[in-house]
Amino acid sequence: MVHRLRPMIAWYRKTKYPGKRAGIIMVTLAWLFSTIACSQGYVSTFDLTATALFSGGGAGSGEVLPSLEAPVDAAPTVTVEPAVMATTLAAQDMPPTLLIETPEPTSPLTTPLPPILYYTQAGDTLPAVAIRFGVNQEEITSNEVFDVTGFIPAGKLLIIPNRLETTGPPDAVMPDSEIVYSPSALGFDIEAFVQEAGGYLAGYREYLGDGWNSGARVIQKVAIENSINPRILLALVEFQAGWVYGQPANLAVTDYPLGFINKDKKGLYKQLSWAVQQFSIGYYGWREGLFTSLTFNNDTQMRLAPTLNAGTAAVEFLFSRLYHPDVWNGVIFGDKSFGALYERMYGNPWLRAQTVEPLLPVNLTQPELQLPFLPARVWSFTGGPHAAWGPDGAWAALDFAPAAAESGCVKSDDWVAAVGTGLVVRSGNGVVVVDLDGDGYEQTGWAILYLHIRSDGRIPLGAWVEQGSLIGHPSCEGGVATGTHVHIVRKYNGEWVAAGGPLPFILDGWTAKAGAKPYEGSLNKEGEVVEACTCGSFETRILRPKDGN
Repeated sequence: MVHRLRPMIAWYRKTKYPGKRAGIIMVTLAWLFSTIACSQGYVSTFDLTATALFSGGGAGSGEVLPSLEAPVDAAPTVTVEPAVMATTLAAQDMPPTLLIETPEPTSPLTTPLPPILYYTQAGDTLPAVAIRFGVNQEEITSNEVFDVTGFIPAGKLLIIPNRLETTGPPDAVMPDSEIVYSPSALGFDIEAFVQEAGGYLAGYREYLGDGWNSGARVIQKVAIENSINPRILLALVEFQAGWVYGQPANLAVTDYPLGFINKDKKGLYKQLSWAVQQFSIGYYGWREGLFTSLTFNNDTQMRLAPTLNAGTAAVEFLFSRLYHPDVWNGVIFGDKSFGALYERMYGNPWLRAQTVEPLLPVNLTQPELQLPFLPARVWSFTGGPHAAWGPDGAWAALDFAPAAAESGCVKSDDWVAAVGTGLVVRSGNGVVVVDLDGDGYEQTGWAILYLHIRSDGRIPLGAWVEQGSLIGHPSCEGGVATGTHVHIVRKYNGEWVAAGGPLPFILDGWTAKAGAKPYEGSLNKEGEVVEACTCGSFETRILRPKDGN
């Protein structure tokens, strides 16, 4: 067996970058809960989508770069079977975080090919790896022994049957840390970079709900809201429109700088918001094993190489929405590719990645967190795992609503309480972000985002909060919502962490589990189960006792 695998080993060792070798989310009894649900696309008070909803078929007349809507079939939940890896990997749970696709294992070929040697990457899980390679989990083997009930340690050699006859290129083109707003972006001055470049973006202004915003401010707004690296956004604007160093070539490029021509996505903010949605589908969908193929704008498909990393999948997915497959290859690879431009703008991204990755360490644990309301108060669990920000991405968020005498967006005197101790690094527009490591950066370590916090009574920027401190009142502010509630999300090193994934959201001992669709799911504690429902029914109520147990 070993002599048959040596050519593969040699091929993997010849890859240019280390990352390439690895690269491979009441009306019952005496009180009534509001009917609550976050929308599938939050908006700021600017009345703009923070991550724009994609409208299929809205390319507009004369459009040369149309885009297609992704499939939205829910992935089935896999039964949890905790185990330790020896020769055969045992099955485990991998709740869905995106409604993209869950392909069935590929049928064995008539003549079996030599197995693939795959070195695991940070963030890999057994179910996701199996789906990418088109095999059953039980068919994946290793000569090492390690736990596979969560994230698999990076760099572990897996031996996987080769069932995929034809796939796209196996080369990694972008590290994960260059997609999410990770520690690699600390110290990056967007305004200074834009002004020094001196292109159209340096003098660009866009009117949003809070007034006029500079081009750099628009980039920063989209980056921080969606936790997307500002470098990748700037490079995308330059690659598609030449705005960073040059001037627009025509009116279409001025109005639609990313080439997605849709009357509802006019202007830099909405163009970038649409692009972020594509990045999120690619990144988190690949991370969780929920899609495996690109669908181009001529309806042709290409199976992605199973050894890619999430950052590469994100880039390839975005450009598959903008380009014909004959053009796409040059956009992804070569001297005039997006990656080549990216390196000219910022230097080698793989060198930066070496200092900050893995973003999700294999031994990562969640700090002890409590439910987001005061003791002795009964709230309703109105939203199981769903998108952190916008309509797509990791299902990292949970929703809770206070008791109310009527449904809808009503004023509440209840308080949202801090789930953990930390420093307030953002406060405004319905959002509070608490940095749990206290270093002042939400791009490093654990951070908690609270959405729909009412302006009056909201904790100010720079405040230090202890666990249980008052954050503010729940409301509908900061986004589209059907009722008063709080939406809470975790992220680590800038990456949204799936609430029902391999590192589940745990609050006062209640463990979140994802459902087959967004907002479904449950909280589970010592045999007790609370099912999520936007109806705010009696069965969704959850009490935080005075002793916190």
